[in-house]
Parts: sequence; C-alpha cells; structure tokens
Amino acid sequence: MFYYICSMAKSKLPKDTNQRAVMIAQIATGEVEQPKDETDLIKLAASAMGRKGGLKGGIARASNLSAKRRKEIATKAANARWNKKD
Repeated sequence: MFYYICSMAKSKLPKDTNQRAVMIAQIATGEVEQPKDETDLIKLAASAMGRKGGLKGGIARASNLSAKRRKEIATKAANARWNKKD
C-alpha cells in the first residue's frame, strides 16, 4: 500500500490563470472534487500505522512494569498535574 501511495503522480491545479479560476469555481460549486495531494495520503497511511502500533504499546508497557514502578509513574504524573503554574 505504501509503495502505491508514493508512486502516485502529484495532482495540482492548472498553471494557467484562466484554467485555474475555472477549476476553483468548479471545486467551490461541487462540480469537481478538489485534487488530493500525495502528502495527504502519505500522512493518512502513516497515522494509521502509528495508531496500530500505539494501541499495542501501552498494554505491553504496563505488563512489563512492576506495581511499584507504575505507582511511581502515576504519582509523578499526578504531581505534575496538580503543581502546574498557570
């Protein structure tokens, strides 16, 4: 999937001002969909992959920590929240 996204051609608005104006008007009225940028698709794929790993990470980390260490982390976090200076 990642290879497919990277190999897609980048679609842009036309360089000619008249054609660009017509394209913008068509996008605004809904006649034509706005062209997607390649980087948007890459960001979408990367965020999906990051979320997939993130869902596993917290559970794996919690299972490896001792109860004492989890308590230390929680206490430190609570102190940071309550001792904030606005």
